[in-house]
Amino acid sequence: MNKLNIKVNELFEECPIPFLKETFEKATYPWEILPQIKVIIAKFIEDGHPGYTEIEPGVFVGENVKIAKTATIEAPVIIGSGTELRPGAYLRGNVIIGENCVIGNSSELKNSILLYHVQVPHYNYVGDSILGSHSHMGAGSICSNLKSSGKNIVIHGDKEYETGLRKIGAFLGDHADIGCGSVLNPGTIIGKSTQVYPLSMLRGCFPENSIVKENRVVVEKKGN
Repeated sequence: MNKLNIKVNELFEECPIPFLKETFEKATYPWEILPQIKVIIAKFIEDGHPGYTEIEPGVFVGENVKIAKTATIEAPVIIGSGTELRPGAYLRGNVIIGENCVIGNSSELKNSILLYHVQVPHYNYVGDSILGSHSHMGAGSICSNLKSSGKNIVIHGDKEYETGLRKIGAFLGDHADIGCGSVLNPGTIIGKSTQVYPLSMLRGCFPENSIVKENRVVVEKKGN
C-alpha cells in the first residue's frame, strides 16, 4: 500500500502562494493552518501586496480575475491571478484562492485555502478545508465540516489525532481527484494524486497515488 499522507509536507509538494509559504513550512499538520486563515489575510491587507487590487473592502484580486455578476463575495477574501468565479459562486469569508482556479456554479467556500489550478466547478461545498494544487472536485462533491454531534473533530489516521477544532472539512493533496456526488466527512484526508470513485462517502485518511473505490477498498494505481 502506498504511503499514508498526513503531514503538510507530504500532502503538498510546495506552497506556491508566497505569503502562505512560511505558514505551511511551520505547520506539521494541515488542520493547524485553519485557525490562522483570518490572521493571514489581515496581515496581507496590512502589508500590502503588488499585483492585487481591492475591488471592495476586504476583497483583493490579482490580475485577469473573472467574476460573474451573480457571484457573491463576503470579505475577507484573496483571489489569485487568472482565477474564475462563475455564476452563483459564493465565497463566505476567510477564503484564500491561488492562481488559475475555477470556482463554479453554486459552489460555496468558507474558511478555506485553495492552492494553484484547483477546480471546484459545479455545486460543491468546501468548508474549513485546504485543497492542494491541481486538485479537482467532481460535480456535487462536498467537504462536510461539522459532526452531527457537534464534538471536536478527530483525524483517524495511523493513530487518533485530537485536533481541538469543532469544524474541519477535508484536506486534498496535490492532484487529488474527487468523484461526482462524493461526501468527504469531517477530517478526511486524501493523499497526493489519489482518485476517489463517484458517490463515495469517506472518513479517515487515504494514501497517495491510489484509487479509492469505497471507504475500505483502496487499490494502488498501476502505470499511467
